[in-house]
Amino acid sequence: MHKMIRLMTIEDYDQVHALWMTIKGFAIRSIDDSREGVERFLKRNPTTSVVAVEDGRVVGAILCGHDGRRGCLYHVCVAPDYRRQGIGKAMVVFCMDALKKEHINKVSLIAFTKNDIGNAFWHHVGWVEREDLNYYDFVLNSENIEAFNK
Repeated sequence: MHKMIRLMTIEDYDQVHALWMTIKGFAIRSIDDSREGVERFLKRNPTTSVVAVEDGRVVGAILCGHDGRRGCLYHVCVAPDYRRQGIGKAMVVFCMDALKKEHINKVSLIAFTKNDIGNAFWHHVGWVEREDLNYYDFVLNSENIEAFNK
């Protein structure tokens, strides 16, 4: 068996999406996680997302990008049968190195509180859970923007 950690490209999308569908603990959004949405993300962040491949099959993936100030990891996942082999750590290191090359000095991620496996992983690898802030979302569609502007 041969494992490889490499840069994600849009050609990986079908396998990455199929992997996402097997993962418990995070949500997939129809627009942002569509082929077009991921392609837009990869074009904006061409050097920071990663896949883990074994025998030609994607077994792990991270969408990673930054806004020029802070990096963010999205949809960090490893196929259940491949966990606890260092794949997640190797992918995170790949992303952190890529962010450092782009002069990004801090990275964050969001994990659902009910994602026990994911949260256990982040605690185990030394990431700090923030309790001093609130995270807010706002869906950008015409109806919401008009309602906000009233």
